Amino acid sequence: MTDLAPRWPDAKRACVALAFDLDGPTGDAMLNGSIWRNPAYFTLGSYGPWRALGRLLDVLASFEVPATFFVPAWVARTWPDRCAAIVERGHEIGYHGYRHEAFWTLEPDRQREIMAQSAEILVRMLGVRPVGFRTPSGDWSAATVDVLREAGVRYSSSMRGDDRPYLLHGADGEPPLVEIPGRWETDDYASLAYHRNPDYPAGLDRIAGYEATLDNWMREFDGVYREGLCLTTLLHPKVCGKPGRIALLEAWLGHMRARDGVWFARCREVADWWLAQHAREAQTQRSGR
Repeated sequence: MTDLAPRWPDAKRACVALAFDLDGPTGDAMLNGSIWRNPAYFTLGSYGPWRALGRLLDVLASFEVPATFFVPAWVARTWPDRCAAIVERGHEIGYHGYRHEAFWTLEPDRQREIMAQSAEILVRMLGVRPVGFRTPSGDWSAATVDVLREAGVRYSSSMRGDDRPYLLHGADGEPPLVEIPGRWETDDYASLAYHRNPDYPAGLDRIAGYEATLDNWMREFDGVYREGLCLTTLLHPKVCGKPGRIALLEAWLGHMRARDGVWFARCREVADWWLAQHAREAQTQRSGR
C-alpha cells in the first residue's frame, strides 16, 4: 500500500520534480501536415528550442534547481546544439516520441520503431540514452508499458491519477516501471497557450491572466507541501519561456525555494528512490504473492 504522505530522502517534507516538454513545433500540426501550410505554427513551436530554452536554463541555474526535459528526437536532431546545453548544464533528457506521435493510436510495433529511432538519435546527437518517458499527446495504449520496458525505460511521467509516484507492473512479472504523474493544474498549455498554438481543440477557454496563473501554481505547490506529496510539472519552453511569462516561473521557483524541506530532483532520481523504497511491493507483484 502506498503511503498517503510518502517519506522523502533526508527527511524532506515534499518533492518537486520540474519537468519540461521541449516539443518545438512537433505535435498535431506537424503530424497532420497543417504545419507546412501555416508557417506561423512552426515558428510558434520553434521558439522553444531556439530562443526560450537558453533563457529557461539560466533561470534554473540561478535557483540551483535540476529539471527533466522530455524531448522529441526530431527536435534534438533539428537543434542539437541547443539540446546539448540541457545535458551540459546537468539536467536530464527523457523520451517524448520522435515527432510527438500519439502513442495511444499506434500499434505496438510502431511504438517500438519510434522508441528505437529516438534512442539512436538521442545517443548520436546528445550522447545520452534516456531512462524516462513522457507520452506525447497525453495517453498511451495497453501495450505501451511493455514497449517501454523493452526499450530500457525505468519510469514514465505520463498519467494524471495521483500526486505520488506509483508502480506500473507489466504482463510478464518483470521489474515494474515507476509512474511519476504530472499535474494538469501546472500545465502551462492549460492557462497560457490555448489561444493559438494552434486553436485546437476548438471551444477551450483562451489565455488566462498572469496573476491568476501564478496564484494557481503557488496554491498547487502549497497543497503539495502541506500534505508531503510530489509536484511534477508539465511545462513547455515555447509557452512559459517568453520574457514576460518566465517572470512567473521565477516567482514560483522563489516561492518554492523559500520553503524548508523540499527535495528538488530530476525525475530519474525520484524514480530510482521510489523503486528502492518499494522493492518489497515490486517483488510481491513479480512473484504473484
